[in-house]
Amino acid sequence: MVKYVVKRTILAVITIIIISAITFFTMYAVPGGPFDGEKALSPAVKAALEERYGLNDPIPVQYLNYMRKLIFEQDFGVGLKTGRNVLDTILTGMKVSAVLGLAAAAVAIVCGLVLGSVAALNRGKILDRIIVFFSTLATSAPSFVLATLLLLVFSITLRWVPAWSASNPNYILPVISLSMYPMAYITRLTKTSMLDALNQDYIRTARAKGVASYKVIFKHALRNALIPVVTYVGPMIAFIITGSMVVETIFSVGGLGQEFVSAITNRDYTMIMGTTIFLAILMVVANLITDIVYKIIDPRISFD
Repeated sequence: MVKYVVKRTILAVITIIIISAITFFTMYAVPGGPFDGEKALSPAVKAALEERYGLNDPIPVQYLNYMRKLIFEQDFGVGLKTGRNVLDTILTGMKVSAVLGLAAAAVAIVCGLVLGSVAALNRGKILDRIIVFFSTLATSAPSFVLATLLLLVFSITLRWVPAWSASNPNYILPVISLSMYPMAYITRLTKTSMLDALNQDYIRTARAKGVASYKVIFKHALRNALIPVVTYVGPMIAFIITGSMVVETIFSVGGLGQEFVSAITNRDYTMIMGTTIFLAILMVVANLITDIVYKIIDPRISFD
């Protein structure tokens, strides 16, 4: 286990470095810069700002300087547009995104497992068909389309749910928007895995021995059906927490996703780099935790 974790950690570091390099050089390949949109800036002032932030150095030198400060000083820099510390901005936005993302992930996992199990146990019946219909519908609807419809219907037209505000945050509609697609996917994945598990010989043996139905379903079938679900859930949680950019923008949630969208719009290089690296770290950690959970669910799994 320890050897595997060390190996994955080294690979994770290499992955993050590759992602940072691709992001950095792609970012600079796009024409323009963070100060090009400032109409009031004279060429002299623009040149002074670029010199202050090191933007007049060759691009490879800028990248090496950035990574040196990041690795040895844990310095993500300051926002070129805001002047705020990038790490502080990320952590502040992450507090909102984490609550929103974890709530959406919890709803998706619980509802997906329940609906998938119910569909598997009622295969071919009307309840199974209803669940499959709505899960297919939810899978086909992008989160930003669903978010717009929910906001239009329940906040603007019906006024049942208040719009988001910093003083009175309401997570209901954003959580529904973010959880609908992964919930539908987990439902279908759980149903498929459960049907496969229920047809195994050990399930027939347990039933022949007179084991209670709920033990057969929850202790044997569902536990073995969880492995494919866990494969999806690990990266899904990281993606929901970090990938809610459009949904956060639609609902005006002041989370990390909205900060990232704003950084891209404003060409804020340091904020783009800091957010990308932070999200990459979350993703590789989620994948590592997923692999460890495999071992907990099924001790027979080997990491060799």
